[in-house]
Amino acid sequence: MQLLEDRIRKDGKVREGNVLKVDSFLNHQMDVNLFREIGKEFQRRFAGEEITKILTIEASGIGIACVVAEIFNVPVVFAKKTQTKNIAGDVYTTKVESFTHGRVYDIIVSKEFLGKGDKVLLIDDFLANGKALEGLATLVQDSGAELVGAGVVIEKGFQIGGKLLRDRGIHLESLAIVDGMNDKTGEITFRKQ
Repeated sequence: MQLLEDRIRKDGKVREGNVLKVDSFLNHQMDVNLFREIGKEFQRRFAGEEITKILTIEASGIGIACVVAEIFNVPVVFAKKTQTKNIAGDVYTTKVESFTHGRVYDIIVSKEFLGKGDKVLLIDDFLANGKALEGLATLVQDSGAELVGAGVVIEKGFQIGGKLLRDRGIHLESLAIVDGMNDKTGEITFRKQ
């Protein structure tokens, strides 16, 4: 998606340790007009698929997932990283390791919001090692719902996550795949799609 790649080149910041900061438009301050274009692109890439729910993980995927869900005209469910008093009853849970935060979370979705008959599209802002999306896919499987696919805004193509998910047979659509970053020059190389 050229619009997204241009924005990453313009406003993204490459940091040591393979970190790409896009918090000025994607996951801290959010450019909703860009999100709308992202949602339209996901709708184009998953055209013909019956999708009844969008599933993401808190927190940075929620904004994007909401706009995508608006375009698909379906609800959003987000996996919480902690059990709270307002999640009553039975839940699906699994463990997820966060590349960004360097820790393991228990993610939780109430059984009330995910189950047989649902056709689920996963949405997230980043894909690095694939642990968040693997965890979400596990929740979908445990619920008896059908996993339609996964949409990622930015994939780090030089990390293993995309390959693992594709090898697992998941229909993965990444709007921008970064093949390389240089923290000295700020240069970002994108994979041709």
